Amino acid sequence: MKVISFIICPFVQRVTARLEATSTPYDIDYIELSNKPDWFLAISPNGQVPVLITDNRTPLFESEAIVEYLDDIGSPIERDVTPEQKALDRAWSIMAARHYLTQCSTMRSGDESTFRERLSELQELFKKAEKVIEGPFFKGISLSNVDITWLPLLHRAHIINTHTGVDFLEGFPKVQKWQQAIIATDLPGHTVPQHFERAFTDFYLSPKTWLGCQVHCADDSENCNTTTCC
Repeated sequence: MKVISFIICPFVQRVTARLEATSTPYDIDYIELSNKPDWFLAISPNGQVPVLITDNRTPLFESEAIVEYLDDIGSPIERDVTPEQKALDRAWSIMAARHYLTQCSTMRSGDESTFRERLSELQELFKKAEKVIEGPFFKGISLSNVDITWLPLLHRAHIINTHTGVDFLEGFPKVQKWQQAIIATDLPGHTVPQHFERAFTDFYLSPKTWLGCQVHCADDSENCNTTTCC
């Protein structure tokens, strides 16, 4: 199998996390979304990543469909999941995936007001999770498909907190512990290339973003232009 990816795409990380969690072998190719090759557009009806090319050379698109396919053909992350629980797991997973772009837009906010407004929407999601997390993972002691889908959100929040001190999960202690449990598995690091964090911070913590300004102004406080940055 082969995954077609863009380096910092959370939807791709959802798929690679599912593959890594079950030690499923795969190759990965990276493209630039600003210059999509013709061969990619020919196999991706929506023009988006991820695309999974199966062993039968069938290109699959949409992360939700790809993860469901991997569940059908491979070793499940969990066994003996009831139909009701499977439906609940899928619902919580869909809820998380729908907020990937919310988190992306939050991190790309150009000013504090916009950042706080978008963060508020994102934190409504974390508030809902806070009420039902069993710990250390979403459903207890074992990793599940819900953890896999939430991993991109929690991993990116961890990187932002590490570089800026801004904690998207502030006020949600159960979610914070959940994040720590997932980071401790080392799974996030295996789902992205080695240069992921550099590419991620270059984009989301650039001087064009409010979060990035906090970093750049802290590093060069004497030369910080407070009227446009901090």
